[in-house]
Amino acid sequence: MLKHLLVFRFLVKAFPTCYSNRMIVRATAFVLLMLLGTALGAESLDKEKFLGPIAVEASKDGKRLFVANKVGRSLMSIDLQKGTVLKSLELPSEPTDMALSPEGKALYVTCAAAESTIAVIDTEAFKIVRSIPAGHTACGPSVSPDGSKLYVCNRFNDEVVVIDIKTSKPLAKVKVTCQPIDSAVTPDGRHLVVANHQPLKPANGILVQAVATVIDCTTLKATPIELPDGAINCREVCITSDSKQALITHGIGNYTLVTSQVNGGWINTAAMSVIDIDKKEFDCNTLLDSVFRGAANPWGLALADNGKTLCIAQSGTHDVSIIDMPAMLKEIRAFIEYLGPLGGDNLIEECRRRVKLPGNGPRDMVVIGSKAYVAEHFSDTIAVVDLANASEDAVPGTIRLSADVKLSLVRRGEMLFHDARLCYEEWQSCASCHADGRADALNWDLLNDGGGSPRNTKSLLYAHKTPPSMALGVRETAKASVIAGIEHILFADEIDDDHVEAIYAYVKSLKPLPSPHLVKGELSEAARRGKRIFNNTACRMCHSGPLYTDCRMHTVVPSSEYGEEKIDTPTLIELWRTPPYLNDGRYTNLQDLFIKGKHGSSMGDVEKLTKEEVDDLAKFLLSL
Repeated sequence: MLKHLLVFRFLVKAFPTCYSNRMIVRATAFVLLMLLGTALGAESLDKEKFLGPIAVEASKDGKRLFVANKVGRSLMSIDLQKGTVLKSLELPSEPTDMALSPEGKALYVTCAAAESTIAVIDTEAFKIVRSIPAGHTACGPSVSPDGSKLYVCNRFNDEVVVIDIKTSKPLAKVKVTCQPIDSAVTPDGRHLVVANHQPLKPANGILVQAVATVIDCTTLKATPIELPDGAINCREVCITSDSKQALITHGIGNYTLVTSQVNGGWINTAAMSVIDIDKKEFDCNTLLDSVFRGAANPWGLALADNGKTLCIAQSGTHDVSIIDMPAMLKEIRAFIEYLGPLGGDNLIEECRRRVKLPGNGPRDMVVIGSKAYVAEHFSDTIAVVDLANASEDAVPGTIRLSADVKLSLVRRGEMLFHDARLCYEEWQSCASCHADGRADALNWDLLNDGGGSPRNTKSLLYAHKTPPSMALGVRETAKASVIAGIEHILFADEIDDDHVEAIYAYVKSLKPLPSPHLVKGELSEAARRGKRIFNNTACRMCHSGPLYTDCRMHTVVPSSEYGEEKIDTPTLIELWRTPPYLNDGRYTNLQDLFIKGKHGSSMGDVEKLTKEEVDDLAKFLLSL
């Protein structure tokens, strides 16, 4: 809307003539403004109305619900008795999550940016009273039980920062594995458990999985804990009241199988893992899917009834699993005792109720008394689930946060991109392998090229500008890949042209984030040296142009274990976000790609670089 007002102002000032002429120009400008709003600003106008609730938190007295809206960049206070919005507060950038102080007087809202802000909200006055700086894409905040420390995940710095709440100063930064996305501190204050979003391992090896990190809050020692093989897309973590167990929602990619079918969770399944905090080790896990219906993309989770009931929101299937926690753990223990710690079996079907939600895209949830409140991202609603009376036939209540909004093509495409109902038996969505439109760090043996040659998942960023698509270039365009994905990955019964157009519009709308390797938005001194090296080597021949790709097929060095093949040249934009590297994902860092893999050596000059020059080159590429 600001752009439209500036256009209006320009048109009026452009004709400083007589009053009548100015009236004509004003009328003309108004018409042009409306046309611009229709032709150029539909998405912008949609964003002004669309809220996109992403996180919820309860007030200390349980009478209000705080809702963070990602797209609307706002925080709302909801009167739960009346089900109405009391107040709304603008935030400095997109909120990712929030945490309440122990006494309930302050709310800490992480607002994502390359240099993020933590907005400290006075819950009574409902205003921002101070701001705390944070790192790249702050998320997953937790407050220590004594209220003295705030723990925040700086997602793309791969770190957790410990902040002194009184002074707003950072006390320490703890390095973790890959994209920390959520955290929870134990009620006894001894440990912080962090969920890392994606794996960081060679994808062509065995046992490729995301990890959890347990941090000792006294010594700040970080212990990585491997989740089940194939664990990807970790979302949220919660802690049992006795501080003994952490529960984490995530998907599991069955990447060792050829993607010849989708039923039975053949490609992706939904899971919840249990971490033994004291032992600092993986305990067990269970799948959340039903036999003939998936529970795609599990997200928010919360404990109720003193830990006896576990609630999990399945964001791709738009429902909630309400699980008898003791009964589930008993089933898992019996299974492990009988067959060993294999994990991965569905052991909750007799222990849970699965409740369909009224809205679309459940995310975070919170339990207040006997009710669960679930943020429904794509419908601008809060679902209210009565846990005592929940059943498959029950219809949860709804708190509407905005008037009905007609979604733009891009917004509808984003919704469909995350919707597992497009898939046969709802086992997965596009987002199951391409969370945030990027990549899951796994190798997949797709049938595009006949099978038998797994390739690392590619980010969809700029896919429409860098044809052909797929590692072997078997799809001429990104739109053709969308169609093929619906047919051969989602195994849809039919292809809806409207769905294709919407999803393709969403893919085209993806924008790169600034690299965490930039210094105040600029290349570091080492990266500037690396840029000169890049421009003086053969790197620029294949990775040319503003998107750093010539959009052509080349024989790659080193070749994969499947022999020498011509591989589509990928864009290098946002390279920092998509390890592991090479088409079979064998290298977790660029230095190994150049030194061990001799990538680019076929041109003769890359292998002549010193280790220091390789480091500088890597710093430049990671800054793109």
